[in-house]
Amino acid sequence: MKNKVISVLSALTGVALGAGIVGKVTGKSLNKVRSMSDKHFALFQMMNQWVKVKQEGKNLALYFEKNEYKKIAIYGMSYAGETLMDELKDTGVIVAYAIDKNADSIYADVDVMSMDDELESVDAVVVTAITFFDEIEENLSEKMDCPIISLEDILYEV
Repeated sequence: MKNKVISVLSALTGVALGAGIVGKVTGKSLNKVRSMSDKHFALFQMMNQWVKVKQEGKNLALYFEKNEYKKIAIYGMSYAGETLMDELKDTGVIVAYAIDKNADSIYADVDVMSMDDELESVDAVVVTAITFFDEIEENLSEKMDCPIISLEDILYEV
């Protein structure tokens, strides 16, 4: 009888521990999925605003020219960074270089630097990684003496 009670208690303890571990792993996975979902929704909203700007016949080069930003750097060379570079081609705005945490594995029409590299002086840095803007701005501010602007802010100001 005593052995059966111990066996049942051991089994229940194992089930409870297993459920706790699965719950913890599922919770972490759920948080990661939620975070990625939030990031992609913010990117969707920004790109939607960009479409509205284009439908109004506007170009982002107007923002840079109005603020006398002739030479800029772009932080974040994923979809939004590539699209910004394309939009600024053949305008009076020069993209001097890009900055990205994955600089070694990115091909672009300009040099792609990492935050650890020596960053050339520019009139402004445009951050396309909008969900991490505050952190990126803080890190760039320690290295550079120019305005650091969120692409999202530009799209609502142009």
